[in-house]
Amino acid sequence: MRVSWRQELGAGLRMSTPDLQLQTGFVLNAEGRITSTREPVTSQPPAFLLIRSATSCAWALRADVPGELAGEVARLAREEPPISDLRQVPVHAERYVSLLGDRVESGPAFTFPDTIVQPADVVIIQDERLLQRNFRGWVAGEIAAGRAPAMAIVEEGYPVSVCFCARHSDVAAEAGLETAEEFRGRGFGPRVTAAWALAIRASGRIPLYSTSWSNDASLMVARKLGLIPYASDWSIFGPGVTHASVQA
Repeated sequence: MRVSWRQELGAGLRMSTPDLQLQTGFVLNAEGRITSTREPVTSQPPAFLLIRSATSCAWALRADVPGELAGEVARLAREEPPISDLRQVPVHAERYVSLLGDRVESGPAFTFPDTIVQPADVVIIQDERLLQRNFRGWVAGEIAAGRAPAMAIVEEGYPVSVCFCARHSDVAAEAGLETAEEFRGRGFGPRVTAAWALAIRASGRIPLYSTSWSNDASLMVARKLGLIPYASDWSIFGPGVTHASVQA
């Protein structure tokens, strides 16, 4: 079955922008500084995040970046133009690195097409204990606290591929995707991601998907689903900070 986004909510609510991407992933204080990630088990956010599309840019600094340094980075960020090539590095990339460090990550952000095929044999997971057989890091209560909906393909009674909310707001949600290593390459990732996106739309929110340029498996999922690239994320993380990748 194909489900049309236009039929459900109308084209006006479909717009994905750099600002929406920023607001979906991070909690900002009154000064527009990043205080935390929007996820049940928070991870340290980047020191600086720049999101650019063909029509606009959005950016933010972590709240603990010192004032004088933050002011200089903000001055440079305000000069960044929209881009037509999502792989284009920021105009002031070298200067950001010199000011904040060289732990840079970047990648495309996608929106979903109007019509998504409803996949078969995908179920909702509500109990983290089922995930613990094939996946690591899940804690009790995490799904109810913000990972839901968690959509999975199950074999022998246990999930082997699962798509869930990596981060979310009242307006949109960002996909997180995991497939157990021995079950990769069987097309499970696109199926659970499609089911998740349909569930997010049914809740009245916008499904989003992003990854890094080096994550070939995740980029393949985007291609198989016909996702539409609309922006590029460019982040600098502080020492010791890592950024989880999709394993599809």
